[in-house]
Amino acid sequence: MSAEGVVSVVSTTPAGRVGALARAELTLFGRSKGMIVSAVFVPLVLPFSVRAAVEDMDLAGSGLNAGLVLLPGAVGFSLLFAVYASLIGVFVGRREELVLKRLRTGELRDREILAGSALPAVVTGLVQSVLLAVGCAVLLDMPAPKAPQLAVIGLGLGLFMCAALGAVTAGFTRTVESAQVTGMPLMLISFVGSGITVPLELLPDRVASFLELLPMSPVITLVRGGWSGELSVYETVGPVLTALAWSVVAVFAVRRWFRWEPRR
Repeated sequence: MSAEGVVSVVSTTPAGRVGALARAELTLFGRSKGMIVSAVFVPLVLPFSVRAAVEDMDLAGSGLNAGLVLLPGAVGFSLLFAVYASLIGVFVGRREELVLKRLRTGELRDREILAGSALPAVVTGLVQSVLLAVGCAVLLDMPAPKAPQLAVIGLGLGLFMCAALGAVTAGFTRTVESAQVTGMPLMLISFVGSGITVPLELLPDRVASFLELLPMSPVITLVRGGWSGELSVYETVGPVLTALAWSVVAVFAVRRWFRWEPRR
């Protein structure tokens, strides 16, 4: 079954078209064992695999604890694997199979095709992030978030930004097989420099100030601030503006460089 085959029999409203395409993508997602493992199970396992290393960090002087490192890191893992990395493969695969080209000949608009294709991955990332947050809170005996609105804002911005960046990366990816390679630079940079594995609070101030500008850094900062409640209004503006700036750049890049037909 192809994605466009489902869309052709549904309502012509934008919501109906996006919903139909999303259901088709979800069906295809469920048939791919490799994608299920990389998008569902890997993000659930990785955060807890680094628990011992986090507990060995000297966090006393930073005002952090293992929970405030692992929980935002777990959300970051989920966004990068379940949303960003998986959508590179989705967009490239549909492009190379001429699905995107055929969808554009129907009633679907470009933004509806992108939204419908991305929706299953975004929902997966959202559900995973919530489950990971609950699991970390229970296993690490963490209290309820003191500023839950910051965590919600951070997660929402992260979901949109990772979906848009996935579409951007897909535009420069030739084959499905090479999708893991083209997505690796951003993932590695985010793991090391965005506070997912090593909190920016443990780094020198100049280095931390530079790394705060990376795409995933504001997401981790906002989610962590949601639990700690230690971000002031002034300290919140910077991460929000950084995430919004990356989102705007990503949307512009998608409009400019996203490819709808196979690369030759």
